[in-house]
Amino acid sequence: MAQRQGLAVLGGGKMGEALLAGLVRRSGAEGVVVCERHPERGRELAARYGVDVVGIEEAAARARVLLLAVKPQDLPSLLVLLAPAVDEGHLVVSIAAGISTATIEAALPAGVPVVRVMPNTPALVDEGMSVLSAGASAGEAELDEAEALLSTVGRVARVPEYQQDAVTALSGSGPAYFFYLVEAMVDAGVLLGLPRALTTELVVQTALGSAVMLRESGEHPAQLRDAVSSPGGTTIAGIRELERHSVRSALIAAIEAAAARSVELGRADGSR
Repeated sequence: MAQRQGLAVLGGGKMGEALLAGLVRRSGAEGVVVCERHPERGRELAARYGVDVVGIEEAAARARVLLLAVKPQDLPSLLVLLAPAVDEGHLVVSIAAGISTATIEAALPAGVPVVRVMPNTPALVDEGMSVLSAGASAGEAELDEAEALLSTVGRVARVPEYQQDAVTALSGSGPAYFFYLVEAMVDAGVLLGLPRALTTELVVQTALGSAVMLRESGEHPAQLRDAVSSPGGTTIAGIRELERHSVRSALIAAIEAAAARSVELGRADGSR
């Protein structure tokens, strides 16, 4: 069995680049290669991060960890190309939403360890949240290896694989929900007559400070909200409007819909 080192990122889309950027920033480009089917995009990544862009066979020959960073619908065709080049000496780490480790294992030679991961885009700024689940041939050593890799760009947790669809909806898609709320708050500030640049600064810093308070205080969000909501004050008037428009219910429904879509992506071996 070949002894390999290094990392290959297979897929240079937004999430693949987010992880690539964070990993190179923290650990350097040595030993990192990228596979990208679009030559222009490959050249862009090579110039930006100082990595080699290679074919799948060369990537598998050079790297032990193969990070599958393609869209779920593109994963089956990638696995067809990858299968002849991998063996038990590799560790395959997939970030394809909804695609189970069993589906990936079935397309690869027997015994190849597979770890399923749901990361998110704040990995770009070393504040990502990655959640891992082991496949049938991946043990603690493989989970430790994947965790060490992803901890360079943020926090890491482990869950049973059946919880990954919920994780995908909550933290994988989560940044989009926050960006959506920030966008609405900025528009509200502009509507009230504030300059857009100032409004954006106010909202972004408020969001950042609130997140740090949540993480460091250990208090329930409701407690922190109550601390801001003075009796008969401005905040409780705003909260009343949020409740009147069922914002809480809408957000819960959105996350349920995202989880259902993750389940759907995992059906029919990820091909749609």
